[in-house]
Amino acid sequence: MSASQRKGKADRELDAIGVILRALETLDGESIQRVLDYVFRRLSIDHPNHVSTIPQKGILPVAVTTADAGHQARQLSIRDLKEEKRPESANQMAALVAYYLSEKAPESERKDALNAADLEKYFKQAGFKLPKAIPQALPNAAAAGYFDATGNGLYRLNPVGYNLVVHGLPRTLEKVWGAKRVKKKTGRR
Repeated sequence: MSASQRKGKADRELDAIGVILRALETLDGESIQRVLDYVFRRLSIDHPNHVSTIPQKGILPVAVTTADAGHQARQLSIRDLKEEKRPESANQMAALVAYYLSEKAPESERKDALNAADLEKYFKQAGFKLPKAIPQALPNAAAAGYFDATGNGLYRLNPVGYNLVVHGLPRTLEKVWGAKRVKKKTGRR
């Protein structure tokens, strides 16, 4: 690569950085973090665990490398969990929502039992297709074995549902068929 090609590439990179910084300058720290998290996921780039944004009044947010391993980790969102676990059905997504609310949600949102309104809210937040009959989604997931009814339209994730989310998702051929493949018998001897 010639010197002029390197300079041209560097100029394009600086221009792109300028566009990004101008786009972010009107946002607050949490908004900037959400935008950057989305961009990292969208471009399939690993998010560096040691970088955080620090908003300062009147100044663009600055990326700071923290040497301290005790810095606060970013809160996992329902959308992040859905993308990681890749549920394939409304029943699986319902179990995922219940797991999220009982184990991973911010403390202020945590709950042990959920209802149809919770499902609708978190399906939308996760970007998962809503079931045709939202009030029937939890009874369906309970019939599939993932929930226990607790009364008044509330359902609690049971061990089967918990194990599905923690150990069964995302589904892979190895998880479905086991590590060993079974040979199909043929009519030959």
